[in-house]
Amino acid sequence: MTTAVIIARFQTPYLHEGHHQLIQQVREKHNKLIIVLGISAILGSRRNPYDYHTREKMLKTAYPEVVVLPLRDQPEDHRWSVNLDELLGNAFPNEQFELYGGRDSFVPYYQGRYPTVELPQHGQFNATEIRNRYADKVGNSDDFRAGILYAYHNQFTKVYPTVDVVVFRNDRREMLLGKKANNLKWRLVGGFADPEDESFEAAARRELLEECGPIEVSEMRYEMSLRVDDWRYRNEADKITTTVFSCDHLFGTPKAQDDIVDVAWHPLDHIWQLLQNQEITPAHLPIFEKLLAKYNAQ
Repeated sequence: MTTAVIIARFQTPYLHEGHHQLIQQVREKHNKLIIVLGISAILGSRRNPYDYHTREKMLKTAYPEVVVLPLRDQPEDHRWSVNLDELLGNAFPNEQFELYGGRDSFVPYYQGRYPTVELPQHGQFNATEIRNRYADKVGNSDDFRAGILYAYHNQFTKVYPTVDVVVFRNDRREMLLGKKANNLKWRLVGGFADPEDESFEAAARRELLEECGPIEVSEMRYEMSLRVDDWRYRNEADKITTTVFSCDHLFGTPKAQDDIVDVAWHPLDHIWQLLQNQEITPAHLPIFEKLLAKYNAQ
């Protein structure tokens, strides 16, 4: 008799009725059941918030006799299919398998040697809706608070990308600087890159327009990238790395907008004085030093 294999993600905070019906339907046809859990290449995300161990424990609590195995996602269907066949064959040599999937399952993408069965949907259960329902639900238990710690400690440390923009005018003898309300020292305009930005150049242009209004500038030119000593991340494992671009002002009057409360043009020789007077925000000091060394030498 063949061994049943359910291949799914089970990315929910609990096993809903649709999960139980799926498992029960398969168990009625087979004496042995294996559940293969898909493992995302991304460690912790909105679509895949639960790691393998959390989902394995959830399944084993409800079905202690079921064997649960992990299978990492692959960029190519063929490689994923080969890995699945090898996982099953190595774990249980000489057994035959029948692979089961539910709605939006792996079946159309599988290219391996075992027969597949796509079972009909049971009820109107939707994992995305369940995750969204719980996404902003604040619990008040030790387990809830411990779960938050577990989630954060089981993520890759991150680098947050930002962009900073050097706007020149008068043959690069003047530079546009801004100030923020929570830090009244001069700085370059810029901010965090967004997932919707097509490139860092696009992010730099967007930030410039958001903070200085609809001015026209030349194309963005890459200047440098470096880690920023941002006070918010100074004691964190995650860090900020900025990419600095420069451009030439063409026309339009810059006006402070968004979180910028003041903008002004400064001659390059005056910026040296700002540095000496500690009127430049500390996080941008290395950027200004490199820029002035470059453009004063030209």
